[in-house]
Amino acid sequence: QVQLVESGGGLVQAGGSLSLSCAASGRTFSRYAMGWFRQSPGKEREFVSAISGSGGNTYYADSVKGRFTISRDNAKNTLYLQMNSLKPEDTAVYYCAAGYVPSSNRNHYTYWGQGTQVTVSS
Repeated sequence: QVQLVESGGGLVQAGGSLSLSCAASGRTFSRYAMGWFRQSPGKEREFVSAISGSGGNTYYADSVKGRFTISRDNAKNTLYLQMNSLKPEDTAVYYCAAGYVPSSNRNHYTYWGQGTQVTVSS
């Protein structure tokens, strides 16, 4: 069982930056691939980024590539998402998730956090 708690969301102007964190419970954090997804009103939850258990492999949606950076600190059981050059279309609730393989498919993730709101004003 893994419990995930996101933090770091907020309101930022377009062009600004935010850093999200996802704190995980348990002693087996490094065994899990982790992902970030987001969901805005009326839309399906979409893939943002994923990272392997070791942190050696990272994956990004085309819409955030070059602007967002995923990372993890297995000693601290924490996942991060650094978001730069934010755009209004990045506005969404951001969720972290844990699974067994890094994937863009949300069905491959077993555990989910409660989400944190990110709002980018124009």
